[in-house]
Amino acid sequence: MATTRNRTAKAAAEAREGDVGPAPNGAAGADLGLDAETLLRFYREMTLIRLFEEAAQRGFRQGKIGGYLHLYIGQEAVAVGFLHEYRTGDHVITAYRDHAHALLLGSTPREVMAELFGKGTGLVKGKGGSMHLFDVENGLYGGYGIVGGHIPLGVGMAYAQAYQQTGGVTQLYFGDGAIHNAAFHEAANLSGLWGRDGLNPCLFILENNQYGMGTSVERATAMTDLSAKFDSYAIEHEDVDGMDLFAVLECAKRTVARVRESGRPYAVEVQTYRLSPHGAADFLERYRSKDEIAEARKRDPINLLEARLLEADVADEATLTAIRDEVKAVVEDAVTFADESPEPPLEELATDVYADGAAS
Repeated sequence: MATTRNRTAKAAAEAREGDVGPAPNGAAGADLGLDAETLLRFYREMTLIRLFEEAAQRGFRQGKIGGYLHLYIGQEAVAVGFLHEYRTGDHVITAYRDHAHALLLGSTPREVMAELFGKGTGLVKGKGGSMHLFDVENGLYGGYGIVGGHIPLGVGMAYAQAYQQTGGVTQLYFGDGAIHNAAFHEAANLSGLWGRDGLNPCLFILENNQYGMGTSVERATAMTDLSAKFDSYAIEHEDVDGMDLFAVLECAKRTVARVRESGRPYAVEVQTYRLSPHGAADFLERYRSKDEIAEARKRDPINLLEARLLEADVADEATLTAIRDEVKAVVEDAVTFADESPEPPLEELATDVYADGAAS
């Protein structure tokens, strides 16, 4: 990482030229009660996600990852911000861009990378792969490969939490492409109905990264204000800048508390941008220009956070370099572990698939 120090300084300088917003020791930090240790933890988490995803992309192109691979590069602030409000007993369910959620909730980089490699030491013993991570012990009820298919499950889980009076909240993540799916509309309608009686503590987190695969939002829907679609189901909503960690943190703190206290659903449309291709095999990206991506990179969420930490004297370049080096070692260890792990035994195909007594 000989160039890390220069990269950090360059990122901070570029971010200062863009829309950085308040420094963390200003309103955005003080109002949220964020100390230096917490801010650096956020930086470490976002850096872990970024470097993990970059390593996974290399693994896919080397033929080590089967199936498909969707990366979270550019969207790190979303999961970091909202999962900061996760409490034991909450549920998290998301679509196929799910590595970040697993890592943040407590799945280890080793077991997540091994799962991507299809190894027996993986999070779900090599049977789920990238799109189907699952870690109930840590509150993750799945990544799902069927677009929109998990939305009714999330709404149902929130109903169960209310019915069982657990005090938990379901964080339901989905993308802009999924909002056009009938499953979304049917589930949102039920959520609105149940929510009238305080029976659906579901926080809809719509990650609008501007493209459903290779189709822009403008070409996919006549109503581009996606959060307004929740009006049809009497679910209140708002938008937030998903490239700004502090905006996400403020929104998450307020909205998760609101859902937890009321038992009523709420929706947040997070305006973000995936800086990586749709999937690891999406090499050409003919649906968007290099200039557009370059412009979006000026508001890379990690670069913005670096700039704020430096400006607020929360950290210096040496500190940020040390964190990146530490995280790089963790990711390299995860790749080595996955490489060296054994394939799952053939008999593993039928385990955890059928309920006891049903596999006959």
